[in-house]
Amino acid sequence: MSTQTSVFSLTRERMNDIENQLRIKQQLVRARADEIFAVFQETMTLEEEWALKYVYAYSPLQDLADVPSSVFLSHVRSALRIRQEVPWGKQVPDELFLHFVLPARVNTENIEDCRDIFYAELADRTRSLSMADAILETNYWCYEKATYIGSDLRTASPLTMIRSARGRCGEESTLAVTALRSIGIPARQVYTPRWAHCDDNHAWVEAWADGTWYYIGACEPEARLNQGWFTPPARRSMLMNTRVLGSYHGSEDITIAKQWYTELNLLTNYAPAKELTVSVKDQDGMPVQGAIVRFELYNMAEFYPIAELTADERGEAFFKTGYGDLLIRAVFQDHWQERKVRVAEMDKVELILNLSSPQVQESGVVDLDMVPPPELAGEVLPELTEQAESMHQERMKEGAAIRAAFEGTFVTQSESRLLSEELGLPEGRVWDVLQKARGNGHEIAEFLKESAPEHGEWPLILLESLNSKDLIDTFRPVLHEHLRSALPLRGMLPDTLFIPYVLCPRVSYEMLGLYREQFQAAYNLEEQASFIKRPELLAEQLKEQYMCSEDLPNLKGKGTVAGTYRLMAGDEDSLAVLFVALCRSFGIPSRLHPNEHKPQYWQKGSWIYADLGSNDEVSERIGYLHLDLGESAEGIPSAAYYEDISIARLVHGKYVTLHFPFGSKDWFAEPLEVESGFYRMVTGVRLKDGTVRARFTYFEVEEGKETEVTITLRSSEEEIPVMGTVNDNLALDRQYGTAPGMNDKRPGTACGIIAAWIEPEREPTMHLFKELADLKEELAERNVPILLITGSTGKQMTLRDEQLEQLPRQVHIAEGDPSSLPELFRSSSALESGYPHLVVLDEANQIRYASSGYRIGAVREAIQVSSRLNRQLREVKQTGG
Repeated sequence: MSTQTSVFSLTRERMNDIENQLRIKQQLVRARADEIFAVFQETMTLEEEWALKYVYAYSPLQDLADVPSSVFLSHVRSALRIRQEVPWGKQVPDELFLHFVLPARVNTENIEDCRDIFYAELADRTRSLSMADAILETNYWCYEKATYIGSDLRTASPLTMIRSARGRCGEESTLAVTALRSIGIPARQVYTPRWAHCDDNHAWVEAWADGTWYYIGACEPEARLNQGWFTPPARRSMLMNTRVLGSYHGSEDITIAKQWYTELNLLTNYAPAKELTVSVKDQDGMPVQGAIVRFELYNMAEFYPIAELTADERGEAFFKTGYGDLLIRAVFQDHWQERKVRVAEMDKVELILNLSSPQVQESGVVDLDMVPPPELAGEVLPELTEQAESMHQERMKEGAAIRAAFEGTFVTQSESRLLSEELGLPEGRVWDVLQKARGNGHEIAEFLKESAPEHGEWPLILLESLNSKDLIDTFRPVLHEHLRSALPLRGMLPDTLFIPYVLCPRVSYEMLGLYREQFQAAYNLEEQASFIKRPELLAEQLKEQYMCSEDLPNLKGKGTVAGTYRLMAGDEDSLAVLFVALCRSFGIPSRLHPNEHKPQYWQKGSWIYADLGSNDEVSERIGYLHLDLGESAEGIPSAAYYEDISIARLVHGKYVTLHFPFGSKDWFAEPLEVESGFYRMVTGVRLKDGTVRARFTYFEVEEGKETEVTITLRSSEEEIPVMGTVNDNLALDRQYGTAPGMNDKRPGTACGIIAAWIEPEREPTMHLFKELADLKEELAERNVPILLITGSTGKQMTLRDEQLEQLPRQVHIAEGDPSSLPELFRSSSALESGYPHLVVLDEANQIRYASSGYRIGAVREAIQVSSRLNRQLREVKQTGG
């Protein structure tokens, strides 16, 4: 029988598990165990001790290396003190406190001691509120601090988010979860790994109040809980998940239960779901225990595994998912089998692996349609009272003004100009760096002041070698160390090698920090010289002395270089990053291969793969891939990487996607140098209802030979319905430039017009802006007039200058009023989906395409419809119709 203690209601069994996990961690970090676990020698209460034990037992190994023990202890003490101070502290069950209040980590952000900082700002604002109202109030506070912008995959910390005043959804939700936990409210980040009906993914927040979990859009306040622009797309999802430390004993479905974390499946909170059973058997009908079962979803032109489970002793894996299509692939010992499944039509899938003979890749071309879950009507929420809506709008204006005032403290262009003149540096380049640094601009300016007099243009070159996000959270000590340690190593290296592969500290998505001087001091000059002469010796040392260990899958390669070195352990990606950082510290040009992301070093005029003993064996066998874009019907997009096409190499039965810049159209202009092996090309065309017409093309690249492959996409031809009309005489006020009316038919432009009713500052509209900017060249080539209309929400909203600068030249901005919104968008489903409302109009101002709310790829679809309308018009004119 389980016995309970007074410490967090832990049973004796769970306390034993915590102690066991601690012993395992100590063994894994034995090289630094005394140092890392010394914090437990501090005087602390029983609650503090067990809270700290819980954190250390289940935190990722990388955190134990990266996060000072003083930060962990401070964090634990703050969490326990705040629990006593907030009015709802005693209402929160111990189980929820341990999983959803105590942990510092939310995503893959850098862990900082920020809980007391946030509590100081939020305590008085929320103390007199109910838990539910405190959640809403905290989100208003988050909106004052930051708003949405797309960015790279590295997750900025909450303090960095505030310093920048903006971030992507994963960063917004990390900020909001951290803020809620800082006032003792259980909170968790919810992710849909990939959407089924459109490209990309999304993250938001669930928070617990008085026995119930509610959801909010992080940094996107609403006047009530369980409301957000993502509600309609969430009903079409195939998976919603969150990860928690340790084993979990709540009522939620569990997708994965690992030694140190549990992945919860939250799909039923948002969408219809059913459990699918996959049975993996061999050629004799025997279960294949240990087979990896991948549940793959088409998104961003690849088949992405939203879940990867291990078959049990019966050869079975169980997965709760939505009512759309999945590609299910079973892999075991270089054998595989896959099957496209329509989840709505089956409960069990059987996959047979022929383990008796070697398996070869499929050949030829295979077409398949991937259908997402259907659109469903949601619960009709009661209208807000006029007073509630007015108060909400006032809070939104107030929050935007507070954030704008903070942004007003950033380095200005005139200050940047004076700095560049003082230091004799190019004005435009200095401003570009300081502008990207945002709230960290004054720190970057001081770095330039301190280093440029001695080093000239090199400090600026170092800053330009970094990613934009690095400029927001990298400080002077780190920048000075990398500059002074790297410049003496320049030697005879050309700048094309020295700058990106020695001077630049950015390797992948790790947090930048101090390490060069530590590495240079750790190895004597003789050792360094041997590595410079034979870099493979350094690779052998890491292979022999460092342990490869993986914790959280999403944390791979995200720790610090110094932490991995200190721990003498890390995941495969972190060890690769460490190798590159060590090489650069000794003056050896090094990188991760741009497409394969494997470590390489430069020697005798070529890049050489480093063998660190990874699961994916290093191959020096190189072949060449020549891709040719086949003829496609007008309206079919070109081969933009991660939009229409991707290429993956077969590695131990799994396809690993090669990396090329997102949206690139010239990535295959020259033959590609790739590892020899078997490949699969995926192309896809998404239809209006979210269905994808996908195509697999299988081929082999042989060593030393050039393989030619033709890129083909399936047709996207569909009937173009008439969905309604827009008033020819719609009253619109010009905001910027000359705003055309709906009946504007300028010579030389495409027929009709693309129009969108928008809500600036909201994430769905920001995605629309990004698509317009990404498709600037194509829109200019087709000369389609585009009209963006604000004001139809009844709220005064204008676009920022930086938004306007990125838009294509033929975009015009006008202001309407609520009556300007077409009748089509007044339905309950369109109103729930929200802004932007996008249409394509023909010559008669008839609506021939419509999209509401969040839909990645809507602009590309609109361009295709516009192209088809123009083609039809030309054909009519040619036939005399």
